[in-house]
Amino acid sequence: MGENEVDQALVLRVQGGDKKAFDLLVGRYQHRIVSVISRYVHDWSDAQDVAQDTFIRAYRAMGNFRGDSQFYTWLYKIAINTAKNWLVAQGRRPPSDDIDVADAVQFDNGARLRDTDTPEQELMRREIEQTVAAVVEALPEELRMAITLREVDGLSYDEISETMNCPIGTVRSRIFRARDAIDQKLRSMLDQPRARP
Repeated sequence: MGENEVDQALVLRVQGGDKKAFDLLVGRYQHRIVSVISRYVHDWSDAQDVAQDTFIRAYRAMGNFRGDSQFYTWLYKIAINTAKNWLVAQGRRPPSDDIDVADAVQFDNGARLRDTDTPEQELMRREIEQTVAAVVEALPEELRMAITLREVDGLSYDEISETMNCPIGTVRSRIFRARDAIDQKLRSMLDQPRARP
């Protein structure tokens, strides 16, 4: 049984009144939802509270979930809306640099090498991470969202298409443009002669 089938079976059980099935869904997605929310809500304990609110809202709305989309896509949308609503309630607006975890992929890749990196390699890796994060933050919102959903959240093109409510061709184009902007910036950075100490 695949992930979607497991989710659908659990959703049906929740809709039938089984609260333990909902606990299983929370267990499956809690970490991912907190990670998504932490892009908007930077304080860890506040992000946990917003995640809890997300799951409460999802539980209350479970009767409306018809399975037209994957459960995680549906839950993801609730999480984003809950985080944005929390920011508004705090008198703040969702930040334009909401991708401060955009370098999470680079951290994962770099972590295995960290012990053997020379100081120069470590400095170069940090510069690359910072450059990628800066480029992603500067992208127009639709490109930033598409590349983040793909590279940070690991969503498929179909899931991104559903989440962003646009055709899959548009998703591919946005991700291509975002990657191209990152590649161009990295190329120009790496082509510059480096000062010798």
